[in-house]
Amino acid sequence: MIDTVRTWIEDARRIVALTGAGISTDSGIPDFRGPQGVWTRNPGAEKLATLQHYLADPELRRRAWQSRIEAPGWQTAPNDGHRALVTLERLGKLDTLITQNVDGLHQMAGSSPERVVEIHGTIREVVCLGCGERAPMERVLARVRAGEEDPACRSCGGILKSATISFGQSLVEADLTRAQQAARGADLMLAVGTKLSVWPIAGVVPTAKSSGARVVIVNAEPTEMDELADAVLRDPISQILPRLVSGSAP
Repeated sequence: MIDTVRTWIEDARRIVALTGAGISTDSGIPDFRGPQGVWTRNPGAEKLATLQHYLADPELRRRAWQSRIEAPGWQTAPNDGHRALVTLERLGKLDTLITQNVDGLHQMAGSSPERVVEIHGTIREVVCLGCGERAPMERVLARVRAGEEDPACRSCGGILKSATISFGQSLVEADLTRAQQAARGADLMLAVGTKLSVWPIAGVVPTAKSSGARVVIVNAEPTEMDELADAVLRDPISQILPRLVSGSAP
C-alpha cells in the first residue's frame, strides 16, 4: 500500500493536507483526546480552554498563564513528519496545509505561512479580547515571568489570551471558507494525525472525496472516516510521511 500511495503522490498535482495532534506527538507535544491525552488524563484542564470560564475566573486565568509558561511547545522542534510536508510544498505539489494544531511547528519546519491555515489559531501570539490587538506570545510571557499574574492589554486594559480558538469561540469564517475551497480543488487529500472527529473542519475530507480526490489517512488510531479513505496507513507519522514523499518530484 505504501508504494501505491507514493505513486498517487507522484501523480498528484494539487495536494491538500489536514493535520492534527498526531503529527506533533513525535516532537513531544501530547495530544488532547487520545488514550494518554491531556484532557483524557485531566478533564479539569479542559476548563482552561473554555472561554466563559476564562473570562469569569481571574484565578483560572492566572493558572492559564502559568501553564503557558510551562507548556512543552516552547522547547519542542519539528519532526520528520512536518519536514516531509515542507518537501511536498517545495516540489510544487502541496497547495494548502490545513492544521488543527496550534503549536506553529509547520512554519518552524519551513512551511510557507501563506499556505498554512491554522484553523484553531496559534499559541505563538496573544490577542486582546477587548480591542482585538495581537502581539507575540513571548512578549507577554516575559511580563508573567516578571511577576504579572494576569497581564492586561496595555492598549485598552482588556483581558489577554492566547490567539487560539477556545471552546465557546467561533472559528474564523475566512479560514473555514479557504479550507473548503482548497478541498474542493484537491486531487489528493492527506489526513495526518487526526481522528477526524472535530467538526466542521473534518468536513474537508468528504468534501475532497466528493470532488474527485483520493483520500489517504495516516493515523495511529482508527478514525471516523477510515471507510471513506482510499488508503489508511497506521505507521508512525514521522517515519511514514518521509517514505511517502521520497521520489515525488514532478
